[in-house]
Amino acid sequence: MEFAMWWNFVGRSHEEIVAHRAAWEAGSDQFGRVEGYRGAVSRLPAPELPHVRITPRRHRPQ
Repeated sequence: MEFAMWWNFVGRSHEEIVAHRAAWEAGSDQFGRVEGYRGAVSRLPAPELPHVRITPRRHRPQ
């Protein structure tokens, strides 16, 4: 199985990572809540996506 990881997101492709970031920035409930977080905003903003395509990697069991 291949998966892509960037910041706090895991997906199967670059497009999924882009969609996860957009959902995060839109305040989607799909990520749950961190109880007790006392930051200046309700959640940390995701950094801008890199200007390269996020490449999935193959999982190598140990």
